Amino acid sequence: MKSLSLKLALAATVAAASVSAIAAPNCTTEPKSKWLPEAEMKAKVAAMGYQIKEFEISGHCYEIYGHDKDGKKVEIYFNPVDASIVKEKRS
Repeated sequence: MKSLSLKLALAATVAAASVSAIAAPNCTTEPKSKWLPEAEMKAKVAAMGYQIKEFEISGHCYEIYGHDKDGKKVEIYFNPVDASIVKEKRS
């Protein structure tokens, strides 16, 4: 019984790690000293036509939750060095 519990715990840990790896991509390997300042990044995102509801650092990415120019909800991960979109989800 203890062996089964250990196997289930290990499987749950691996599954959780896999989900978090998918959720937050690795946007850059550059040190934070080379990242765009948050204010500059927010201005670039707004200039792209996005309305920011929430802005955060997620792993090695800048992540926003908000709306695109058509009013659709978006979750976007940006490379914090060059402001390129790494991953985008619209709903």
